[in-house]
Amino acid sequence: MRKILYYDCFAGISGDMNLGALIHLGVDPSYLKAELEKLKIDGFRLEIKEDKRRGISGIKAEVVIDNPENEKHRHLHHIESLINDSDLPERVKSTSLKIFSLVAEAEAKVHSIPIQKVHFHEVGALDSIADIVGAAICLDYLKVDKVVASPVQLGGGTVKCAHGIMPVPAPATAEILKNIPVKTGLVQYEATTPTGAAILAATVDEFTPVFNLDILKVGYGLGTMDTEVPNVLRVFLAEEEGSVQDVIQSDATLLECNIDDLSPENYEFVMDLLFAAGASDVWIEPVIMKKSRPASKLSVLCQPTDTGKMKTILFTHTSTIGLRESLLKKSALRREEQVVNTPYGNVRVKQSFYKGKIVNVKPEFEDCKKLSLEHNISVGTVQSSVYKRMGNGNK
Repeated sequence: MRKILYYDCFAGISGDMNLGALIHLGVDPSYLKAELEKLKIDGFRLEIKEDKRRGISGIKAEVVIDNPENEKHRHLHHIESLINDSDLPERVKSTSLKIFSLVAEAEAKVHSIPIQKVHFHEVGALDSIADIVGAAICLDYLKVDKVVASPVQLGGGTVKCAHGIMPVPAPATAEILKNIPVKTGLVQYEATTPTGAAILAATVDEFTPVFNLDILKVGYGLGTMDTEVPNVLRVFLAEEEGSVQDVIQSDATLLECNIDDLSPENYEFVMDLLFAAGASDVWIEPVIMKKSRPASKLSVLCQPTDTGKMKTILFTHTSTIGLRESLLKKSALRREEQVVNTPYGNVRVKQSFYKGKIVNVKPEFEDCKKLSLEHNISVGTVQSSVYKRMGNGNK
């Protein structure tokens, strides 16, 4: 069985909500506190208590600073040294540094300064250091195989931070969550903080609104607000069957545009650019537009994180002035590649698996074509030799 951690961010996420949710899910508070002590810094303590938000019981985790007036503002290199010099496991160090780097990169971009000159305010404070390193400790403790999350609720209104009154989402939060599905307006406060956003961006393998797993445990981390919408982060510990997942599900973006005024010879060039930029697939279909005009529908399937690049190519290298964009759920069979030695030479072969069995075998066409030309034989002869070597002579 594969263990899956699913973040249900219907009311957003912050560093303390995340700690509370993971503790409620099963992380030992004593273990977490002991690991945080490995940072070898004084001046804070982790308080954990049970509470409710709109009738939902959960854990309120709060990092209490003993002397806030003495709290330092740190730069990234200070935080990197603090983590690297600790006795924490390497996995925890790596995750912590990744989260901090995301925040630093966002702050550098927002304020147009070099990343090492970012002067951390809230994120450099002890409570945020504890929240971020604590998140890494909790994830390492749970030892899940995959982390999945829902679209992230950002909230609305304004928020007061070190630089003044800012719109929600705060600029750093918006930068961190680029190419991640979000929602806004459920509540009129900052539902997702930069720390919460960075934890998700650094650790989540897939964002999807579809939750189709067997639930083992549910945890609730409580925020400080008490509004009509429960200020909680819900997390699920779930499992899926199979030591190897043969059907791999992921989010994908589909971009489409109808074009009736582009020279056909341009399409090959555009398709090459799209594939080079990371498109999963590109295809063209004939369509009839208004006034019975013949046209071509150009479709691009890509990862959500590559959507911006694909749009740039389409708007720059085609004559389209509009696009349709859809977020899809993509299912793909697990594939493996091996090299088969035939009498004519080596051929790469892709095998697809379903329910633990090979369901498709496909020799790489370019390899077969190359050997066909070298030996003056047909491509089919090379392909047949591949199937025979693999025990699939009936292919």
